[in-house]
Amino acid sequence: MVVVDGAWSDDELADLALAAAPEPVVPDDAVPIRSLDAPCDLLPEWYMPAVAAHAEPGWRRRLALLVVGAILLINAAGLCVAYGPVTLG
Repeated sequence: MVVVDGAWSDDELADLALAAAPEPVVPDDAVPIRSLDAPCDLLPEWYMPAVAAHAEPGWRRRLALLVVGAILLINAAGLCVAYGPVTLG
């Protein structure tokens, strides 16, 4: 195979893919790179916090349901609130 300026042709990539083993043989004593139950610190906690185990009860849920319900009622009445002020259609 010839690599010109670090670029591979589509035919060369197809040949490499077809020549690769479809299911590599993994020995019985293979060690995983990372344990699946170990925490993964790829992103900091402040950037993407852990998912909450339960939904947030209280005033936030009621406020969200009120806003969504109001939008649904306005749309059901034939009015449009998608782009700012309430308009017909």
